[in-house]
Amino acid sequence: LRHVSPAFSEDPVRVLRIARFAARFAYLGFTVADETMDLMRQMSASGETDALVPERVWTECSRALLERQPSIFFQVLRDCGALRSIFPELNALFGVPQRPESHPEVDSGIHTLMVLEQSARLSDELTVRFSALVHDLGKATTQKSCLPSHKGHEKRSAELVRAFCKRLRIPKDLRNLAVLVALYHGQSHSAQELEPPAILTLLKNLDAFRRPDRFAQFLLACEADSKGREGFEQSLYPQATYLRACFEQARAITSERITDKVLNGKELGEAIDTKRVQAITTFFHKS
Repeated sequence: LRHVSPAFSEDPVRVLRIARFAARFAYLGFTVADETMDLMRQMSASGETDALVPERVWTECSRALLERQPSIFFQVLRDCGALRSIFPELNALFGVPQRPESHPEVDSGIHTLMVLEQSARLSDELTVRFSALVHDLGKATTQKSCLPSHKGHEKRSAELVRAFCKRLRIPKDLRNLAVLVALYHGQSHSAQELEPPAILTLLKNLDAFRRPDRFAQFLLACEADSKGREGFEQSLYPQATYLRACFEQARAITSERITDKVLNGKELGEAIDTKRVQAITTFFHKS
């Protein structure tokens, strides 16, 4: 992939476009030509990429996320120095260590790109891929004295996702799923260790009963997170199967299944919750 004239440097959005083409054609063996990469580095170093407006950044980013190998887009931007100015939240993840026993790849930035690649294998939906990209932003803000542990990173990640989406004017549906994945991916990973009331609380926090399609997207993003680790790429994710089964058991309990017809709205809701916990408990003991 090579620029064809010096005019390439006149528009910094071309840096994003070259990175996107690299993500599209990497599987064919195409890479960014050395002389083009040098020019991109010069443009980044001179601050030209700092002036990109949010709409143009998101347009190229959203297209790149739907390419065959979306992680290449962000890797090329990092290689030319543009990731630091265009996506500082992502750039900050590189060099931040994680526990090697659960993350053999160690580096949080590398993990993020691995998760993005797994999401591309699991889904062609932009919402899933974007959620995978930003699910761990909070790890960049972990106190150095706490490393390689990242306790509480989920809440920090959600706050950074909201700010990221506001800055780049990212659509609300993408933001909403990404925030949920940031907040609750840890609970998804430990789903089989959760007690039935905690399972129901998780399902309600995800608004799974009203938004079952988004719940399915959430599980795909969490599966990508689990598989986006060195040596775990081909592993199964039984937590998704388990949570789907719990969801189906709970969803079968509706107001029509409640025999006491004199309950008011709040009491009826509590009765439904009680029955749903019982249904999940029955499944829990059978599984």
